[in-house]
Amino acid sequence: MTITLRPGSTVMFTGDSVTDCGRRGSEDGLGSGYPLRVAGEWGLRHPDRPVTWLNTGVAGDKVRDLEARWQADVLDARPDVVSILVGGNDVAWHSYDPDGHVIPAEEFAAGYDRLLAPLAAAGVELILVEPFLLPIRGLVEVGDVHLGEDVRREWRADLDPKIQVVRELAGAYGARLLAADGMFAALAATTGPEYWAADGVHPTPAGHAALAAAWLRLVA
Repeated sequence: MTITLRPGSTVMFTGDSVTDCGRRGSEDGLGSGYPLRVAGEWGLRHPDRPVTWLNTGVAGDKVRDLEARWQADVLDARPDVVSILVGGNDVAWHSYDPDGHVIPAEEFAAGYDRLLAPLAAAGVELILVEPFLLPIRGLVEVGDVHLGEDVRREWRADLDPKIQVVRELAGAYGARLLAADGMFAALAATTGPEYWAADGVHPTPAGHAALAAAWLRLVA
């Protein structure tokens, strides 16, 4: 079942760098990634149903970072639909606290659940986007870090349980699930992964277009 976007609805995208995508330096506040593409395509398809589009993604955010700013950045805006993409920064290579603590799947799940509970209580429609990792070969640069295939295997082993968390929470809350990890795996099998995300994490323009197209299939 799709979500119906009615005239005057407010849709919020939030999450980490994949959603942020330079939004704080952009004129409309949407950045240059999939939120902008969604808003543009929706406007073309439905000029009779104007929607307010918001983006509060912050590069580098983990679930705990979203939780710290959730009231001010999300709940106070009283959106009708919230789309969340988070988890890529919660994986083993990138999830160390200053005391060396690694974020286990159970902690990730509990924090994510605390994000969703007040939205569900307010009747907000939810779209949960799986975090994803494309199978890039060799050494790649992700932000300021160079990662070899051995580190990315560790990353994948830690990411898979967190993807499962997102799937289970989508079922528990009746949210629409955008199965981005599987989508990109299928696309990469045809073209190679670099076409969709050169570093395996941050989408190329084609990757953002694929995310936007999949997102738009969840709404009507």
